[in-house]
Amino acid sequence: MTIVIPKTVPVMRTPSLRAQRSNPGSLRGSSLDCFAALAMTVGETPRTQECTPSSRTLSTTPPASAPVTRVGRGTPATTIGPSSARSRGVTAATILRALIEHPQAAGDPLALTVNYCAPIAKGPFDLDLRLVKANRSSQHWSVELSQGGGEVATLATAVFAERRPSWEHRVAQYPETKPFEQTLPFPNIKASWANQYEFRFVEGEMRLGPPQAELDSTYSKLWISDREPRKLDMPSLMSMSDAFFGRIFHARRELVPFGTVSLTTYFHTDTEELAAEDITRVLATADSKIMHRSYADQNAELWSPNGRLLATTTQIAYFKA
Repeated sequence: MTIVIPKTVPVMRTPSLRAQRSNPGSLRGSSLDCFAALAMTVGETPRTQECTPSSRTLSTTPPASAPVTRVGRGTPATTIGPSSARSRGVTAATILRALIEHPQAAGDPLALTVNYCAPIAKGPFDLDLRLVKANRSSQHWSVELSQGGGEVATLATAVFAERRPSWEHRVAQYPETKPFEQTLPFPNIKASWANQYEFRFVEGEMRLGPPQAELDSTYSKLWISDREPRKLDMPSLMSMSDAFFGRIFHARRELVPFGTVSLTTYFHTDTEELAAEDITRVLATADSKIMHRSYADQNAELWSPNGRLLATTTQIAYFKA
């Protein structure tokens, strides 16, 4: 899924009330070192952000100007069922891109945790980014997404790190699979978020129909790519980590109200390694261990077609059934 930077950079806005309260200095124009107009828009070619590239050397002292408020525009959350928001991966990817393009960011994304507190309405939103702690090897960030100076809609934490050569042991094995070309595309469904991707199931296709006495498997193995293929980068990898259908849909063979509450993605590659893979799709596996009292877990792996594990992800989601 593509996160698009608009062609024209709009005039800087006053930081949100939350940013002003937590950091009075953010009212000064000089504290906004880099402005990014981020759009939760899909299906277009990303454009270059007009910000000064940050140094790859990690700073050991968080800047006094944090947080930095960036203004963007969001689209309504896509729903499956009466109330479940499913554009969560796009929100996470938007946050990650804002962090990557922050002038104080250094290293590569290592982990991103996103807690979805409330739906995001169509219209402008504020991202308040704070560098909480930094040392020689890592940076720890906090991000709040809000709208109209209101309450936080999304709360995220991220870790960036400098990856250095080291001993390694790749325990997980590349899943056996059919080639992408020998699998059939999953048909479009009513959920618009899903139609931004092309899903090709190798195993565990979602099959909707009359309820059965015996539940279906929650395990899936599938190829995922953008509907309009594009080279993968870190934000698109982040977005794909929440591209899976709810495991409860597979088990019950029906759509029920469902939405991610908290999502964590761990990256096992850096920006240069991912670019060198030169890929437009991933092979993914997804499964669930438990669905209990309105909440279910989900865990997944995203692999390069070249056999490299790129990311692992886990989440807790709400359901009503």
